[in-house]
Amino acid sequence: DVLPALREAVERHIVEHGVTEFIVGNYGGFDRIAGAAVKQLKAQYPRISLRIMIPYHPAERPVEAPNGYDGTYYPNGLEGVPKRFRIARANRIMIDTSDWLIAYVWHGASNSRKFLEYAERREKKGLLQVQNIAEIDA
Repeated sequence: DVLPALREAVERHIVEHGVTEFIVGNYGGFDRIAGAAVKQLKAQYPRISLRIMIPYHPAERPVEAPNGYDGTYYPNGLEGVPKRFRIARANRIMIDTSDWLIAYVWHGASNSRKFLEYAERREKKGLLQVQNIAEIDA
């Protein structure tokens, strides 16, 4: 049920905000849905790109971009981070370096909620724009 709302949010970012690059994670159900939404829109908007974020250096853990993706994205600054913290640090780096965040966070006590709250603090400073589509579904 999340896919239609997510697809609509992605399309709105393309049309209204000129977003052309989408980077999604690789470890959760929402990541797969986000990738599917962008892949569906690539046919209609061929100028957009879709990359999958990888928290482990490609030389350390090679990852091939899944079908329909334009490549991988490894955030700078993860080299010295212990492996068990890399996904969390990669998420934080993505929030720190992105202009837009489309999320689906509904559970109050989760790492996703902590990252959303961090992103919302950056939004209050004018550094990022956040859309939590779970709030639309509520």
